[in-house]
Amino acid sequence: MCSQKMPGVCLVDPEPPKASGRPLSPPRLLSLGAVGVTLGCFYRLSCLLFLLPYWYIFFLDKTTWNNHSYLYGLLGFQLLFMNANRYWSIDGLWHPRKRNAHVPLWNYTVLRTQIFIVYFIAGIKKLDADWVEGYSMGSLGRHWLFSPFRLLMSEELTSLLVVHGGGLALDLTAGFLLFLDATRPFALFFVSYFHCMNSQIFNIGMFSYTMLATSPLFCYPDWPRRLIARLPACFQKFLPLTKPPQPSLECVYLETEQQRPRGAARKLGLRQKLGAIFTILYIMEQFFLPYSHFITKGYNNWTNGLYGYSWDMMVHSRSHQHVKITYRDGRTGEIGYLNPGVFTQSRRWKDHADMLKQYATCLSHLLSNYNVSEPEIYFDVWVSINDRFQQRLFDPNTDIVRAPWSPFQKTPWLKPLLIDLSPWRTKLIEIEKSLDNQTEVVFIADFPGLHLENFVSEDLGNTSLHLLKGEVTVEVVASQRNYTLQEGDKIQLPAGEYHNVFTISREPSCYMYLYVNTTEVALERNFTQLQELREKVRNGTETEPLPPELQPILADSLGNATLADPVVEAFLHRQRRMEERQRRRNATLAERLQRFLSKKYFVFRRSLLMTSISLRNLVLGRPPLSQLAQEVAYANMKEAAQEEAAPPGPERSDL
Repeated sequence: MCSQKMPGVCLVDPEPPKASGRPLSPPRLLSLGAVGVTLGCFYRLSCLLFLLPYWYIFFLDKTTWNNHSYLYGLLGFQLLFMNANRYWSIDGLWHPRKRNAHVPLWNYTVLRTQIFIVYFIAGIKKLDADWVEGYSMGSLGRHWLFSPFRLLMSEELTSLLVVHGGGLALDLTAGFLLFLDATRPFALFFVSYFHCMNSQIFNIGMFSYTMLATSPLFCYPDWPRRLIARLPACFQKFLPLTKPPQPSLECVYLETEQQRPRGAARKLGLRQKLGAIFTILYIMEQFFLPYSHFITKGYNNWTNGLYGYSWDMMVHSRSHQHVKITYRDGRTGEIGYLNPGVFTQSRRWKDHADMLKQYATCLSHLLSNYNVSEPEIYFDVWVSINDRFQQRLFDPNTDIVRAPWSPFQKTPWLKPLLIDLSPWRTKLIEIEKSLDNQTEVVFIADFPGLHLENFVSEDLGNTSLHLLKGEVTVEVVASQRNYTLQEGDKIQLPAGEYHNVFTISREPSCYMYLYVNTTEVALERNFTQLQELREKVRNGTETEPLPPELQPILADSLGNATLADPVVEAFLHRQRRMEERQRRRNATLAERLQRFLSKKYFVFRRSLLMTSISLRNLVLGRPPLSQLAQEVAYANMKEAAQEEAAPPGPERSDL
């Protein structure tokens, strides 16, 4: 879809503030605290140095919130109250009572319950009908990691049974299976396999590795000692102690007087009672927060709450077809258009009413610098969630700058999700499968009384509108003609012109655009002719000499292709990508393993080098920018012979 009818106002981002270079900036404090927590050095102080800057940075920009960063903050908060410096820590070297000492059981209880909540609540949220019916991650079944399953079943069944069914079963049961001794080995295998797969499928940072690291929490606390005791004596000299821990004054022992360790507490003290109260209150709060959306109604959209503490991971997938920002000068009435996302690098404002309100307020202040007085700002955002129709998320006739919003009240200018149209998804999938490779489709649903303003690109020479439900009037702007369509009717739309689709029925209208990118089809036809000509020349069936502009098609490399015809140049680039893709598909298992290990090597190499650079800068200060640039370039260096990433598949054309 075309998001603008008139040329938009081109606004540039304001100059970012210069770095202050303060020696105790939040990132440096956070890094210093993380190092201290890792080494167990000045443990409580290190926890504070990590925790306070982390939550400060976390709350600075809620558009970056997610379940993963929220979990890291929770774990840091828990560690502040725990005795995680009792084993192989620097504090233990300075304080004999902390060296190799017992840890209260409630420490493990809080950590284990937190990880249990991550699994279990995520499983509860996956009981959503969209996940159970296989619409949330519909295209994931074609990933290469699921190729063994596709040998036994179709891609659709792989997506439904393995991706959605397996994910639901694992999240619901993983926490319970990890708790039980009999099932823990099986649970450790499956959750490890699950997180290793996620690390390859999704770009979710350290979350997969964090969850892998938390799995041993469910084992007996002495498992590291038993593991180290099995290693050769030469290794044990450099590893933590294997002898039994000493009693801790913070623990209560239930043994008899003769069996109780010397100096151990005999009854519950204030410290133990506070620990029990903290454990109970914290667990209750963590179970309550994912279902607290009836309080914070203003943050509810089509999904409840912000994407951060609900644990509804991967349940909802969205696609944005059309985003239009219109401003109106409150004094002169002049109307203009803004590029979506101007003045921000985030995209989440499209899906959240509270962020849209903040974004509109920010734009209203910035537009005053461009001679726009008392601006009114309107957003027309079209979204499809879990393969439904594309529909409006917000009322396009509401001035968001002056629109009311409260965190505790339902947002009045939020358009409802058309749940009644969800059964149409089966029909939509059937329509998509019935189309040829050259025809694209976009499914639209609109509310009564509203209209869609659209522009058909000149490249889309064969575009038609088919009405599936309701009644609409199509206005072709250039010819000033109106056409009323009933259910089942269709109309051919002229390319290079605007048209408006008015919903005049009492119920929402549903229609679809069928279109063919004729420019792309012509280019593909030229590619086919060049490929046939190339094969004829190579097998000797072409006797006529090639003209100079077509000579590059015989070369195995691009060579001087930049001097050739643009179509020939595009053909050579495409052939190179296709040959590379084919080579990867035909690669042996050993070659694929080598490529995988090579990628991981450079990922971890970069992580270690960047960490060492950061620690060096933290201790010694930042070096000259030229030196720092060389170090970062060296950290980002990849093997010269490393293969380039496979090019992405063709994207759906926007109408």
